[in-house]
Amino acid sequence: MAATSLVLDPRAGASLQAQLAEALRSAITAGRLAAGTRLLSTRALAEQLDLSRNTVLNAYSRLLSEGYLVGQLGSGTYVARELPERLHTTRRARPSRASTAPSTPDLSRRARALTQLPDLRIVAPGIAPSQMAFRMGTPAVDAFPSDLWGRLLHTRWRRSWGDLLGRAEPAGHPPLRRAVADYLATSRGVRCVPEQVLIVNGAQQAMSLAAQVLLDPGEPAWVEDPGYFAGRGALVAAGATLVPVPVDAHGLDVEAGMRLAPAARLAVVTPAHQFPLGVAMDEARRRALLDWATRANAWIVEDDYDSEFHYVGRPQQALQGFAPDARVIYIGTFSKVVSPALRVGYLVVPEPLVEAFTAARRFADGHTPVTEQAVLADFITEGHFSRHVRRMRVLYGQRQELLLDCARRELTSQLALSPLHTGMHLVGWLPGGVDDRAAAEQAVRAGVMTMPLSSFRVRSTGQGALLLGYAGVPEAQIREGVRLLARALR
Repeated sequence: MAATSLVLDPRAGASLQAQLAEALRSAITAGRLAAGTRLLSTRALAEQLDLSRNTVLNAYSRLLSEGYLVGQLGSGTYVARELPERLHTTRRARPSRASTAPSTPDLSRRARALTQLPDLRIVAPGIAPSQMAFRMGTPAVDAFPSDLWGRLLHTRWRRSWGDLLGRAEPAGHPPLRRAVADYLATSRGVRCVPEQVLIVNGAQQAMSLAAQVLLDPGEPAWVEDPGYFAGRGALVAAGATLVPVPVDAHGLDVEAGMRLAPAARLAVVTPAHQFPLGVAMDEARRRALLDWATRANAWIVEDDYDSEFHYVGRPQQALQGFAPDARVIYIGTFSKVVSPALRVGYLVVPEPLVEAFTAARRFADGHTPVTEQAVLADFITEGHFSRHVRRMRVLYGQRQELLLDCARRELTSQLALSPLHTGMHLVGWLPGGVDDRAAAEQAVRAGVMTMPLSSFRVRSTGQGALLLGYAGVPEAQIREGVRLLARALR
């Protein structure tokens, strides 16, 4: 089928990525693209349709995950010979006219903006993500103390099941708020009392609440460039005007931010371990950022997403603890330490903002499930959390070293990797002129999950790189993953 028969409308409510996926899906189900047909490469189709290659790549990835397409290593992407079973159900169904939805629904400006953000979920046909090196942001589930957690859950339920089934506080389970406040004071130098801690459903909800409480639609907010795409998503959902601020070896360039938008209302930063580059913001930049927030009457959202995992010396103190009156909203999560399935995060907010944040949380979704909060509080107060962090710190340090060692033997000419003293992933720099999106696409076809650095850039440009997570990847997968990645990049 010629690319010219794929009709896309940039003015439609649905994103170009969604429109392309639907157009290809319709062509397959209608038989215009026959089983076994080889599709154009993502580069060729992007050129013919005047789209970004990432848009085409994400559309192909969606159809691969749904089973409409299959990838063959070194050959290309093909229409599946056996279509998903649900297709047969769809063909038999005869929807009534009354239930027919409009093809281009009316969306808010914010919803349309959200659909334009990149979808960085990467899938490979026939391979579960948990079986792929080098998945990002995943802790070592294979080393999680599941028996201990089960005992704590059983004990807590036996002792207080009645309380756990009652009404919960929007700000969180009080014992967990106390445990988090004590932990942050000793481990991160955060200045707070338990009443300033709010328990939420992960760092993403924390970002969303901060944007909702502190920004009005249209107000400018600094974001790191390159930076964490989910933080950008929270700001877009709040209707903010994004101001991409470059990041260098010293962290966020505060002077550049002040040139671009001195009157911004918010800055979202990862000062301890910048995502995705892995650099730490130096002290001069930290003080400049705090001074700017005071002068501009702005707020800083500090995302301290994986500071527990440092391998050399002591970690930097949290930005929030630099001054007693710092205009900082501190965000942390247990997803990177305990499990992403737990979906428990927290904010530390200045006392004058506690009431507003609690109200926003109340009307967002009420509260975080209480049983998980109670068990997590026991896990912390009985000392298991600190011991688990220490064990994981050793394990992740060993896995980083193994990745570096394997890369030195098999990836020297294709990927430049250097050790980082903090975190759960490494940045692998590609040779000049190599397209990191194409490299990531080739890697996933080989069964390796990497993320291209360019996907996290807004305006900045530069050398291509691949992000390789190692924390949640067992040793055997690291060795095999390096071999597969070397083969794919060759």
